[in-house]
Amino acid sequence: MQTDVLIIGAGATGLATAYELVKAGKKVTVLEARPRIGGRIHTVKTDNGHMELGAEFIHGDLPITLGLLQEAGLRYTQSGGKLFTVKNGQLTAGGDFIVEWDLLEEKMQALTGDMTLDAFLQTYFPGDAYAQLRFSVYRYASGYDTADPSTASTFALRDEWMKESEHQYRITTGYGPLLDYLAEKIKAAGSEILLNCPVQTLQWKAGQAQALCHNDQSYTAPKAVVTLPLAMLQQNNPDETFHFSPALPEKTAAAQQMGMGAIVKIVLQFKEAFWQNTPYRSMGFILSDEAFPTWWTQYPEEWPVLTGWLGGLPAKAYRDAQGEHLLQLAMQSLSNIFTLPLDTLYDWLEDAQVMNWTAMPYTQGSYAYATIHTHTALPILMEPVQQTLYFAGEALYEGPAMGTVEAAFSSGIRAAKQLLTSTGT
Repeated sequence: MQTDVLIIGAGATGLATAYELVKAGKKVTVLEARPRIGGRIHTVKTDNGHMELGAEFIHGDLPITLGLLQEAGLRYTQSGGKLFTVKNGQLTAGGDFIVEWDLLEEKMQALTGDMTLDAFLQTYFPGDAYAQLRFSVYRYASGYDTADPSTASTFALRDEWMKESEHQYRITTGYGPLLDYLAEKIKAAGSEILLNCPVQTLQWKAGQAQALCHNDQSYTAPKAVVTLPLAMLQQNNPDETFHFSPALPEKTAAAQQMGMGAIVKIVLQFKEAFWQNTPYRSMGFILSDEAFPTWWTQYPEEWPVLTGWLGGLPAKAYRDAQGEHLLQLAMQSLSNIFTLPLDTLYDWLEDAQVMNWTAMPYTQGSYAYATIHTHTALPILMEPVQQTLYFAGEALYEGPAMGTVEAAFSSGIRAAKQLLTSTGT
C-alpha cells in the first residue's frame, strides 16, 4: 500500500497521531512491535469486568480524553473512596498522601529557582523533625510520579501537585475499547496497523523514511512519526532495541536529560471483595510501608479486584525479578496490611497479573517525569528533522499532565498538526 506517513508505535500517541492524519486525508501505516495495540494501555477482560494492567485513571476533566470518549460513545464514572493508612501495624481510615501539606506547599510556592526534589527537601526540611514529611513526599513522588527524587524537578512537581483535580475517573469498560475505536476509524479510512512488527532501525534522509523490522520487512514513506517511549529514545547503542540511521545524537542527548520512571503493577482478582466488610467498605486507597506500599480498590464498583503499585527507584530495583517473586511480595504485603494469614489470601485468589513494565523491551519504564533539564530538552526532542521525522509521546508534552494518557493524545495531535502544516495540508 502506498502510504504518506509511517507511524512507529500503536500506543495512545501513535493512534491519536494516525487518527488526526487520516481525518486530514493522509494514508498512514502504523507499525507496532507487540501483538496488540495500546502500548502502556493494556485492558484485559474478565468474567466480572476487566483488569487495567497499564493506564487506568483519567486524572481530572481532561478535554481530549473526555471528548474522545463522548465521540466513541463510552461511559466513565468518578472514582473515589476513603484513604486508609497503616499506622503501627493497624489499618485505619484517614491520613494524608503527604503529611504537613500546607507547609510543603508554602515552601514550594516560595521557591525562586528550580532544584531537584532531593535537594529541596534536604535544604528546607532537614533533620529528624521533618522525617515523616520527607518520607511521605518521597513516597508520593516515587509512587504517583514514579520519579527519582535525585533528578526530579521541584518546579514541575509543584506545578503538577498544586493543580491536581479533585475529580478522578475510570472508563467503565477500561481504556482498551477507546483505542479499539481509534484503530477501527484508522482502518476504515483505508490505512493500516501492522502488529508484530518491531522496528529495529529507522533509516532516513530528507524526504524519505524507511523502517526496517525484525521480521525482515521494510516500509517506506516520505515522513515518519516516532511515538516510542522515552526510554527507547534514550538508547544510543545500535545494538539496542531501536535506533536511527544516521544517528540523531542531539535527540538522544536531549532524551537522556529527561526522566523515565519505573513501575511494577500487580492486579489481583479474588473470589470475593473481602475488604468490603466493615470497617473497610468505602475503602479507595491504601498507603503502607510494605514492599508494595500502595493499593487501591475499584470503588465505587464492587469488583473483587485489588491493585498493587510499586513505583520509582524501589521498582527499578526489581527490574530483573521474576513475576512469581513479585507476586509473593505483593501477597505478603496484603497479608501484613489486613493482618490475614498468607495461606488464606492465596486460597481466595482467583487471578493475578504481574506487569513489570520496566523489564519489558518495548517499554523499559513507566512514564516520563520532568527533571531539572526537561524544559531545555523538550524543544530539542519536539523539533522535526528536515520535515521528515516527527516526534510525539506522553513525555513530549509541555503541560503539567506529563505521563498521562491525555498527554499522549495531545502530543500525537500536536505532531500530526506539525506534519500537516509542513505539507501545506
